[in-house]
Amino acid sequence: MELSVVVITKNEEENIGRCLESVRWADEIILIDNQSTDRTCEIANRYRASIYSLSWQGYGSAKREGVKRAKGKWVLSIDADEEVSPELADEIGGVIRNSENYSGFYIPRKTNFLGRWIHHSGWYPDLVLRLFLRDRGNFDEAVVHEKVVLDGKTGYLKGELRHYSYPNLEQYLEKFNHYTTLGAEEAFRRGKRERWLDIVVRPPVAFVKHYISRQGFRDGMEGFIISVMSSIAVFVKYAKLRHMERQETSQYGDRL
Repeated sequence: MELSVVVITKNEEENIGRCLESVRWADEIILIDNQSTDRTCEIANRYRASIYSLSWQGYGSAKREGVKRAKGKWVLSIDADEEVSPELADEIGGVIRNSENYSGFYIPRKTNFLGRWIHHSGWYPDLVLRLFLRDRGNFDEAVVHEKVVLDGKTGYLKGELRHYSYPNLEQYLEKFNHYTTLGAEEAFRRGKRERWLDIVVRPPVAFVKHYISRQGFRDGMEGFIISVMSSIAVFVKYAKLRHMERQETSQYGDRL
């Protein structure tokens, strides 16, 4: 078996059909589902996916479970709101049959934000290491911003992974709240503590980075929104980290 595709899901009935349709040519599809209550698993069954349900312990842990279940020589990890373009599918088919010098490949990811494909703003090309030899790589156990740890040489593909993450502002704000909380929790676990510079200086710096340095202005109003929201996300993450720190201090004081 050459290629296993690993997807993690939680109530993704709006996305999973498009995702799995784009990889139905793979030898195996592994679905790691976080107890979905919608039609996610029903739709996945149409693509003969092997579905495994587990309680949530973070993105890294879920993806590691998918790699563990995979039988293919190569693993392609994609999210439910992503789609493999036809060009990328052809390219993957070629490299897994003929690549002897590489253990993994970075793939350019293009994101659709509020109906517009983003080509700047620090969002493109968003190179992600998603294709790798199963016996040479695996995800770390980070709760969020998980990454593949690879033993060997990496290459770069040209075909795009299409990311349909933010169809409307409501869903963006839901993910915004979720990821800023996970980011604060991860920082707290690593022992990082909030400084006034994090809340006062980092947010405007983030705006300048996305809008000016990374040319967000070339993505029109959507680029401006991305830059503003990226700045606010930095502020909210560190504000949440500050709150966690104060809670810890308060609980410690109560025990004295």
